[in-house]
This record gives sequence, C-alpha cells and structure tokens, in this order.
Amino acid sequence: MTQIFKIAIIGAGMAGLSAASALTQAGHNVVLFDKSRGSGGRMSTKRTESGDLDMGAQYFTARDNHFRNALQTWIANGWVTEWTPRLFIRNEGELVESPDDQQRYVGSPRMTSLSRGLLEGLELVGQTRIQSLEHNDDNSWGLKDETGTVHGPFDRVVVATPAPQAVPLLAASGHLEQATAQVEMQPGWTLALAFAEPLDTAVEACFVRVGALDWISRNSSKPGRQGLDTWVLQSNPRWAMGNLDTDKAEVSRQLLAEFADALSINIPVPVYQHAHRWLYARSEGACNWGALAAPEKGLYVCGDWCLGGRLENAWLSGQQAAQTLMERK
Repeated sequence: MTQIFKIAIIGAGMAGLSAASALTQAGHNVVLFDKSRGSGGRMSTKRTESGDLDMGAQYFTARDNHFRNALQTWIANGWVTEWTPRLFIRNEGELVESPDDQQRYVGSPRMTSLSRGLLEGLELVGQTRIQSLEHNDDNSWGLKDETGTVHGPFDRVVVATPAPQAVPLLAASGHLEQATAQVEMQPGWTLALAFAEPLDTAVEACFVRVGALDWISRNSSKPGRQGLDTWVLQSNPRWAMGNLDTDKAEVSRQLLAEFADALSINIPVPVYQHAHRWLYARSEGACNWGALAAPEKGLYVCGDWCLGGRLENAWLSGQQAAQTLMERK
C-alpha cells in the first residue's frame, strides 16, 4: 500500500496549486499556505467598479502536451478561454500590426478564475507568511509563521514561492539554498486604467520595444470582461529597477505618458487608475531544473523560475516536484 504523507506547500500560485492537485489526487493530505488571502500569486486580478483588471499574468500559452491536456479540462470547466486580440508591436518610431498567430489563453471571466478553479477541494491557510522551517529529530517539519506560530508537523514540504522568498526557507538543505540563491528575479510595475469612453485605437494588445513599457493590453477585450474600457500597462524590468521606490503617483504619470506615446493618441484623464509594484515579476536568465529536491530531508522546491518563467512552466515545475516526491519511498 502506498504510504500517505501529510504535505505542506508554501505558496499558492500556479506551481503550488499544480503540485497540490497532483499530490491530492494521489491520496496525500495537502495543506497550502500563502501570505495573501487567496490563491493565484501572479495570476492576480483587481476587482473594481470599472471592471476586473488582470494585474499580473496577462495571458498564457500552451506548448507541452501534458499542459495542453490539462488546459482542455480547464476550458471544459469554464475556467479558461482563448483570447485572440488584435496584436501590435511598437518599435522605434512606428506602431505596426504583428503577424504573430500564437494561441493565447486567459482565465474567464478574470485571470483568477483559473487559480480558484484549481483550488477547489484543496485546503488553503491564507494570510499566513511562513518565515522559517524547523526540521525535527523525527525528520518531520514545522512551519513557523511571522507571528511565531508553528504549523505542523508535516512529513514533506514543498516550497513554491519566488526564488528570493524561498532562500530563507531552505537553510536546512545547503545545496537547495545555494542553488536557489543564484536565481535573480526582476521587478515590474503594472498600471491599470479605466476610461469613461473607449479609446480611439484598433490596438487590443501591444508588445512595446522602446521606452519604459513592455506590454499594453486592452483588458476589456478579453472574453468575459464587463465594465468600462479598461487597460493594463506593464513596464520593462530595466525601467522598474530604476523606479523601485518611485511614488505611485509619479509612476502612474510617467507610464500614462509612455502609453500615449506608444499608441500615438491623446489619452483622456482616466476615471480609475491603480499602480502595483511587483518585486519579483519574472526570472532573469533561463534555468532548466524543472524542480529541486532534497529527498533525504523531504524538502522540495518548484516555481516558474525553475524552468525559465511562463505560467505553463510553473505548472510543469509543480508537477515535477510532486512526481519526485512520490517516487521517494
């Protein structure tokens, strides 16, 4: 008979949810912990009177066959749908329509619909920031949060947070700690906007190759979105690094100006705007680890940064961490 473990997963983003789903389906007892109230991590949506605004991941693609199979289930469940925006590229001095025909998918009716769907049937302890792991003499684990409360014991622990947040949790395994510490993650600023009247442009999505911006999305063009004409702007990492401590009002002013310049239109005063700083928006450089493990200690690590970024890779990393854990007797 297969041994049943009590497993803690720290981080309820896509990697953590993926690992949790696989381990739960195999019969293990899984508890997710996250510093936020809910799940999703960078699959973040801000709900406002102007509409639901996707603040983190804007869309995802599907290349791996295992991921595509999971995607078909999510589509059938109504959590995900295809998004086919009119896509442009803003280069130096010109705005041109993109020939890119890549299939893109979004949560429906908001990006968090996918994470909430994946969370169904799982146990989540939210608003709990785990600060350290305690490895007990019997090889079990205790999870100590910022209030000093210790959760557990657990037989196994999966750390599914951004690399810089994972490092202090991996002190019990020198090689995991050292490998994770090598990973650098880049920041980003996101500015969400809503306008009383639709902007006069054919653009629904745009890759920006000049200035402070990296991406422009007509958020309201995504399937299932309701409300006003809403937009999401995302900065490039270089600009974000130089403006980590810039006041949100100034960030909004600068990115609005960049928005107008990128689309070559006059931008009216938005009826709603919200700026959000992501300290760990994306990984710098590409790792091909899949997931990391110290099986002798019952400690595992996963995340999109283990496979070079992208939401699909976060899911694959979580699957690999779960499989590696289950292969260890």
